Amino acid sequence: MTASSTSSSELPLASWARRLAPSAIQDMLQIITRPGVFSLALGLPAAELFPTEGMAEAAARVLAEQVGALQYSPTLEPLREQVVALMAKRGVRCSTSQVFLTTGAQQGLNLLTRLLLEPGQTVLLEDRVYSGFQQVLDPFQARRLTVRRDARTGLDLVDGLASLLASGERPAFFYTMSDGHNPLGTSLAMDARERLVGLAREYRMPIIEDDAYGLLHYEEGGALPPLRSLDAQWVYYVGSFSKILAPALRVGWVVVPESLVFRLATVKESSDIDTATFTQRMVLSFLQSGKLEAHLTRLRGEYRLRRDTLLRALEAHLPAGASWTKPTSGMFVWVELPEGSDTTVLLARALETQQVAFLPGQAFGVSGGRSASHGLRLNFSNCDPARIEEAVRRLGTVLRAA
Repeated sequence: MTASSTSSSELPLASWARRLAPSAIQDMLQIITRPGVFSLALGLPAAELFPTEGMAEAAARVLAEQVGALQYSPTLEPLREQVVALMAKRGVRCSTSQVFLTTGAQQGLNLLTRLLLEPGQTVLLEDRVYSGFQQVLDPFQARRLTVRRDARTGLDLVDGLASLLASGERPAFFYTMSDGHNPLGTSLAMDARERLVGLAREYRMPIIEDDAYGLLHYEEGGALPPLRSLDAQWVYYVGSFSKILAPALRVGWVVVPESLVFRLATVKESSDIDTATFTQRMVLSFLQSGKLEAHLTRLRGEYRLRRDTLLRALEAHLPAGASWTKPTSGMFVWVELPEGSDTTVLLARALETQQVAFLPGQAFGVSGGRSASHGLRLNFSNCDPARIEEAVRRLGTVLRAA
């Protein structure tokens, strides 16, 4: 047998690595590139709305004015200052000494998990959760407890979270999205935010708050303040420029107690030595140009139009018995079919007969759980309104036939 023909099962891999399989999102990336597929599957921002002109100008300024722009360098204090100002718009008071820059939000989630989680320790998750965070947990072989987050009733704080903590469970942390939840598209009510943070304080339980979508809000009055605005000790905030500028920049940040920053820096150095400081400089230059607010206004207006188009199309084309969320933030609508439906099976049928794609609910179940198998996630940010309308018409045809 040649080295190239050796199978992974024969290699001396770590036990968690031997169990790895492609994620639903990796599989979907292959599917949506097929000619003719109408995809509402992946959580991609609209490429045609990227601020390409402003970013090109920013890159040119950086290369022309900063000799060391392409060299190894420390993270940028002026960019941390810009993040502090951006957080203030979200209702969060923090200092530059509490801001740590990362290579995207995903790295922020990974670094915090590495700091907080012992192998085999318990973590607390919602029962429908961003699949990328479950991948972060895999190497730790963590024990995963879940709390119900329902599309209609919200997060189960009384019989769920409070009851688990009162029973003696002491998770390393609780992971949540307070706004524009992925996959549900829901946002926590203010009283739920206050109750959740109160429990974190009472039981000394860190919360990792993933706020990738908090700046994409669509109703008058804006989004509610994030959990971090209610507590600076027990809430560790993760933010990103991926959804509001461009994913390829790979620039994100975390806001944590100041005492954790040097620990994050040490852990980060072991994984990638240096941060993507060239794209950080591009982001900084763009922010200093004063163009972000107009860009956010444009994004919110266009995504609101696409959200409303999707909601109208669901009303027109989905059969009786289906229900769906009406998001005030983010990029997703969650659709629920009657209990007993299997949207993984329906996805295969939808692709074969109508060439329309979505993400089935099982992709978001914790540890392969099937509690969400009758749900499906639809993205509205990555298609123009005409394609959204046609995709939902095709989806409705599949669901009515089923």
